[in-house]
Amino acid sequence: MSDATPLDLPDDDLFGPDNLPYGVFTTEDDPDLPRIGVRYGRYVLDAGPAAEAFGSSHADLLRQPRLNPLMAAGRPVWRAVRAELRSWLTAPEHASVVVRYLLPLDDVTLHLPFEVADYVDFYASEHHASNVGRIFRPGGEPLTPNWKHLPIGYHGRAGTVVVSGTPVVRPQGQRKAPDEPSPTFGPSRRLDIEAEVGFVVGTPSRLGERVPQSAFRDHVFGVCLLNDWSARDIQAWEYVPLGPFLGKSFATSVSAWITPLDALDAARTAPPERTHPLLDYLQDSAAGEPCGLDLRISVVLNGHTVAEPPFSAMYWTAAQQLAHMTVNGASLRTGDLFASGTVSGPEPRQRGCLLELTWSGRDPLELPDGKRTFLEDGDEVVLTAWAPGPNGSRIGLGEVSGRIHPAA
Repeated sequence: MSDATPLDLPDDDLFGPDNLPYGVFTTEDDPDLPRIGVRYGRYVLDAGPAAEAFGSSHADLLRQPRLNPLMAAGRPVWRAVRAELRSWLTAPEHASVVVRYLLPLDDVTLHLPFEVADYVDFYASEHHASNVGRIFRPGGEPLTPNWKHLPIGYHGRAGTVVVSGTPVVRPQGQRKAPDEPSPTFGPSRRLDIEAEVGFVVGTPSRLGERVPQSAFRDHVFGVCLLNDWSARDIQAWEYVPLGPFLGKSFATSVSAWITPLDALDAARTAPPERTHPLLDYLQDSAAGEPCGLDLRISVVLNGHTVAEPPFSAMYWTAAQQLAHMTVNGASLRTGDLFASGTVSGPEPRQRGCLLELTWSGRDPLELPDGKRTFLEDGDEVVLTAWAPGPNGSRIGLGEVSGRIHPAA
């Protein structure tokens, strides 16, 4: 008989003690009581009762139904809680107590882990922006004149941010193909994905206060994978001159697990070489440390890997995005979510959306279950990612999945 316990993880487990992402879950016995959990291998630590059992001064924060109070508590508390969790899960003297509060991951239901305040989506990949420019402006300059001078973004819809696994209903709206004389109304014919990385704000800022890159760690609680579903035909008809609207606002899926920023220290890397001089507040040196992240993303469509976008190739860093988002004095709120925009690399298999992968439908993907240009009803998309961890280990980001349901 094996003496193994939930605390015994394989050395290559992506959710070991160097990770410890936060989520919110319920159990079948208590479906109306959401509470904070911390993922450890294939188990979830019921964080509030565990904190009480160990006499933690942070027990009240960990007994909440959402992460927002913990996120608002600030970086010194985040670091203290993380140190406690790691001690409870790894110190031999705590094993007999902490094991009582570990629940099998398959036995819990995961929920949106934080209340989303505002949502901002950026356009930070030079490879993605260049490909889109070539698709829509053949023969012209791929990038707009402002692209190398500031992180372009837009405000999205916070109320339609949903947790991984939530069905995505095919949106309806106005569509007009170039060869059609007038718009028609109906289900999107060009439903797409966008493989992105999201950053979750914890500590708020005051209206009128600029948040410099050097304060990034003080305000950003954690990181998650994000799929910003996109109806390309609705978007193409509506976006001039004000940008994305109904083609984006129907659903944005995020992981059920928020990885603490400190868990990704070993993944920090320098961003790509700058080709244009930057204004002072966007200078990479203003951050005080490398702010690129070496995240390796996989895009899986109906069980088949179709792309592996590298986040290290992103031109604009999350610290630059935060600095630009607040440079006009816009305030941060606990629960603000800002996303990188589609992550794409220089190679064809590194493109993070179907628009690029199929070159706007010209080059269909050849899959074992048939060709794909854009998503069909019943298709399931899963995003996963890992990053380098301490001492050659790997850190996993919680997956994001969604299946397309027919238009309502």
